[in-house]
Amino acid sequence: MGALGYYLLAVNGIGFILYLINMWLYTYTAEGQVDKFLTITSLAGGSVGILLAILLFDRKAEKGNMMSRVFIACIFVIQVIIFLMVKGHHADNITFAFWKFFTDYKILLIYLGIINFVAFVMFAIDKVNAAEHRSRIRIVTLLGVAFIGGSAGGLLAMYLLHHKTKKDYFTVGIPLMMIMQVVVAFYILNAGW
Repeated sequence: MGALGYYLLAVNGIGFILYLINMWLYTYTAEGQVDKFLTITSLAGGSVGILLAILLFDRKAEKGNMMSRVFIACIFVIQVIIFLMVKGHHADNITFAFWKFFTDYKILLIYLGIINFVAFVMFAIDKVNAAEHRSRIRIVTLLGVAFIGGSAGGLLAMYLLHHKTKKDYFTVGIPLMMIMQVVVAFYILNAGW
């Protein structure tokens, strides 16, 4: 294992421990004390350790922890792609020809159209249900549909319908998901399969 491997092992171990400390602090204080360190650690490559701690010890999604989960999930996907690119898992010639790729693989373009339409409709239904005081669509469901490709539809619905525009896990999270999806599309375009 080279220097990169040892670094990733260390930073993910630190991320795992910091997340557990943060959980403990939130249990006994009004506010966690290491949120900024968790953000820095995740950006430094520790998102796997943090994600592992979440999956093992803190699976319950709540409004209070939703932004950190969205952030960690998006950073994790981006870091996996960066790792694969650094390790050489890409085509010899890097390209940005997204439109050509989507015209060659129309099924992916159709999927993105459908999932963005579904996301828009789900946000619209949630908006109507909120106005009429009916049962709402869960936040995790709305974010999940945006995460798997419906971020553009979700963002469009948010601002056209003025819905969820005061929640950071939507106003910051969905644009972050869009960035993540562009990175994923870029990798798929250049995977060299």
